[in-house]
Order: sequence, then structure tokens, then C-alpha cells
Amino acid sequence: MNHKYLSLIIVVCAIILAFVAYPTAWNKGADFFNSVTHLQNTAFKIPHFFNVPPFRLGLDLLGGTHLVYKADLSQLGGQSPSSAMAGVKDVIERRVNLYGVEEPLVQVEGSDQLIVELAGIKDVNQAISIIGQVPFLEFKEERTASESAEIIAAAQKNGGTSTEDPYYKSTGLTGKQLVKATVTFDQTTYKPQVNLVLNSDGAKLFDEITKRDIGKRVAIYLDGQPISEPVVESEIPNGNAVITGNFTTADANTLAGRMNAGALPVPIKLISQQTIGASLGSDSLNKSLKAGLFGLLLVALFMILYYRLPGAIAVLALLVYGVIVLAFYKFIPVTLTLAGIAGFILSLGMAVDANILIFARMREELKAGRTLSQSMNEGFRRAWLSIRDGHVTTLLGAIVLYFFTTSFVKGFALTLGIGVLVSLFSATVVTRSFLDYFSGPWFENRKKLF
Repeated sequence: MNHKYLSLIIVVCAIILAFVAYPTAWNKGADFFNSVTHLQNTAFKIPHFFNVPPFRLGLDLLGGTHLVYKADLSQLGGQSPSSAMAGVKDVIERRVNLYGVEEPLVQVEGSDQLIVELAGIKDVNQAISIIGQVPFLEFKEERTASESAEIIAAAQKNGGTSTEDPYYKSTGLTGKQLVKATVTFDQTTYKPQVNLVLNSDGAKLFDEITKRDIGKRVAIYLDGQPISEPVVESEIPNGNAVITGNFTTADANTLAGRMNAGALPVPIKLISQQTIGASLGSDSLNKSLKAGLFGLLLVALFMILYYRLPGAIAVLALLVYGVIVLAFYKFIPVTLTLAGIAGFILSLGMAVDANILIFARMREELKAGRTLSQSMNEGFRRAWLSIRDGHVTTLLGAIVLYFFTTSFVKGFALTLGIGVLVSLFSATVVTRSFLDYFSGPWFENRKKLF
């Protein structure tokens, strides 16, 4: 492709991605233009930019609370610690989501600890009380139509509220009687299904339930929310039940994990709590953005003064790099923390470093008497190995940090890794296409610009 067309495509894409990163600029410009031209109430008005989610801010920027729980795994029986912790993590995530926390972070650390980060939380004590409850699993049977009608009618008389579930009633069978839930595959259809094994008390109770509810639904509730509503097809006297349905393997594993979490139960104890105020988070964000902006301006000044025209091209390439990375943060999406911003700034330095390697090689070739076009080609060719090795080693470090560290370092590793990949593209494609634009005969006679 002609370098002029490639440069134009890059610039257009960069402008679009800039509005993705900061759609307010487009929206304000559109509103101003529409008001000046009196188009705001017509079909020809400039619309707002398409709906783009805002940046996801982490706990240290938005404010909130950081909780660390320790699970008691001493009474697991045949359950593995990793499976038990995965089940508890799933239950806690659902509880936090029901509480209404935006973008919560719940993750297992070590063999028996659970980290919960609640950004923007207001009532910390209530959140702690909800999270700290032991998972509760129970089986409920379908009510008759007349029972449901009576409860609904009574609820309407009380202003639409009712303390009873109008559709299901408790059977007395809970997670205490469930030994385990496992995923198996039907030998005929090869579809995944969930096998339940009950203890002797549970088997007797389940026999009675299935005997009287053939053809009806028996709902399985975890923490008061239904997770499955299978239909009883036959009496089950031995305490071994099978839940079938249009499950994917992932769905069946999730259902089994939730049931095991309710069946354990695994007690969890709060061992650490750290609260960060919203004002402190906002102050940290402002200082971080100022530091990044000043650093970028100083780097741009150095590049232009020392490398002249290539330096100015590098600054333009860095701007393209910046909007690509910020757009990635929104599309993935990435939870931005102070550590994550540090990773972004470090990757910005690597993008600058790649350009410096290229320009230094170009200068050597120009001093050796080569033409401008030859110097550019040799500069990129000779700098490529150093750029590749530097980026690959940094990327490997970011991968190790992401998979083997805690949440705060994970944010740093993720933004650094994304930045390194985009930096590689920026140096080898964006900078190259922009430089090729200035390799014509007119610039050949003005090598001092380089």
C-alpha cells in the first residue's frame, strides 16, 4: 500500500479512537455546531458519538474498600481446597452483584484467602455482613395453582408485598444433606448433566419429594436465588439425582460449583479491611494524570530538539499510540489503578525508546553517505532486533507478573503488556509510514532536518 494512503488511514483511525477515549469532545463540538447552525431540532443535526462506556476506575482511584477473607478448609471431606475456594468465590461474586456494587473484584489468593474489592461502596458494614454469610443451598417444590393464587391475592391486599414465595415452598432439603455435585455426560446424547449425591437423611427426604412431585418442578435455591428449576421425571429413592437440560459444559460446571459451595459450607472470616476515601482516590488520579502529561511534554520537547523532524514524527506517532492504548482500555475493558497508570507510562517510555533506536541508526547511515530512503530502510532493519528483544523480554515479565501476583500488580502487568504490544505496532508501522511520507526528493536535499 502507498505510504501516503497508509498514513491517512492511520490518522483517520487515530481520530476515531481519540473520540472513543474521550467522546465528550465530539459531543460538545456537535452540540455547539448544532446550536450555531440551528440544526438541533432537525433531522440534519450532528448526532452524539456512539455510546462508549467510561473508563473503569479501580479501588485506589474511585475509593472504596479492600477486604481479605480467610476460609476454614478443615472440614472439606473429599472436596479439594481449590474447588472449594472456586465455589465460595462464585457465591461471593453473586452476592456482591446483588448488592449493586459496580465492577467488583473477587479473586482467590493462595490456598485459603479471598480478596474482595468494592469500588465506590458507601455502606461498608452492610457489604461485609452480606459477604460474610455462609452459602445456603435449599430445594423447594412447586406450589399448586390455588396456593399461588392465595399468596398473590394476599400480597395485593398488602400493597404488593409478600414474605412468601408464591410459586415455590420449602421442602426441608438443604445443602447439609448434599454430599457432592459432579458433572457427567449422558451416554446417549453426550450432553453434560449434573449428578447429585445425598446422604441417608437427604435420600429419604428426596424420595418423598420426588414421589409427590412427578411432573412438577423442584427448584434449587442458593442464597435465596434460584439457580436451577428441573422437572421431576420419576421417583428417586436412592439419593442419586441427575439434573439435565440444555447445558453447555461451562454451565454444568458452574451449577455444580454453586451447589458444592452451598453444600460445604465453607466458613469465611474477615481478617483485613482497608477503606480508601473517594477524595483521596480523586487526588491520586489527578496527580497521576499531571505526572503523565508533564512526562509526555518533556519527552516530546527532547525528541523534537534532538532528532528534529523525525522527533516531531515520533511525537505524532506517540499520540497515535496513546489513543490506541486508551481505546483498548475501554474495549477490553481494563480496570485502571495507580499501578496500571504506572504501567501505561512505562510502556510509553518503551515506545519512545524504540523510536530513538531507529533514529540513531538512521543518523549513522546518513553520516555514512547513504540516501535518505536508504538510511530509513537500514535504520529500521538494524534497529529491529534490539526493538524486538527489548519488547519480548518486557512482555514476558508482564505475563509472569499478571499470572503469579496479586490484584494491584496485575493491573500494572496488564497495562504494561498492552502498551508493549501497541508500542511494537507503533514503532514498526505508524512511525515507518509517517517517515516514508517525508522521504521524497525535496527532503533528500534537506538532510539537516534529519
